[in-house]
Amino acid sequence: MLLKVASAYGLLNSHGDNMSSLFSSSSSSSSNFVGKRGNGFVLCATKSSNNKPLTGVVFEPFEEVKKELKLVPTVPQDSLARQKYADECEAAINEQINVEYNVSYAYHAMFAYFDRDNVALKGLAKFFKESSEEERDHAEKLMEYQNKRGGKVKLQSILMPLSEFDHAEKGDALYAMELSLSLEKLTNEKLLNLHAVASRNNDAQLSDFVESEFLAEQVEAIKKISEYVSQLRRVGKGHGVWHFDQMLLHEEEAVA
Repeated sequence: MLLKVASAYGLLNSHGDNMSSLFSSSSSSSSNFVGKRGNGFVLCATKSSNNKPLTGVVFEPFEEVKKELKLVPTVPQDSLARQKYADECEAAINEQINVEYNVSYAYHAMFAYFDRDNVALKGLAKFFKESSEEERDHAEKLMEYQNKRGGKVKLQSILMPLSEFDHAEKGDALYAMELSLSLEKLTNEKLLNLHAVASRNNDAQLSDFVESEFLAEQVEAIKKISEYVSQLRRVGKGHGVWHFDQMLLHEEEAVA
């Protein structure tokens, strides 16, 4: 039986020599022989102690693997990790990175305004600083994802934001918070566009990334800032703004 299996897989030499010398003669345990045939591998086993019949197993590389192997780039500048990642998706990620950095820059300008000594609304300054850091974190998360998928991060220019937020009718707190709401809605719209690009290119991984990391959080942020706008509209430009500012300043302490 051993010779039949070996012969079937081309393990006999041209003279038809017996290959039994390559196998263990022990009867207490099974022994194996591994040979090579073309691009595949042959595993032949003798009878084991439980008298199971001799088997030969041939492993051949899958055709799918051969196709994927041809797709692996040899140029050092090309990503080895990239797979089914459309150019449109790569460009959309870079655009969203730019959106997040622009919004972060605008929030940082608001922080600087409310942190002035002649404005001195520390709660609003704290809120906008944290908002700026959050948007920057989002940009970095998108950059990490771009690299993970084998794309190239291409940073673009960001616009100079406003530096003054004191509105004649609304006051600075309400005006800045309404601007914040508009920025969050704009960011959400851009994220939905990114998700649409992923869907159009059948990129399930990018769709899942946008849904799990951004969309739910964005809806919550819009709801929270909408409530802040409603509260500031109620209190007007007077003393109530200071109480609202104190609420923001100690909000995390109250939650803790």
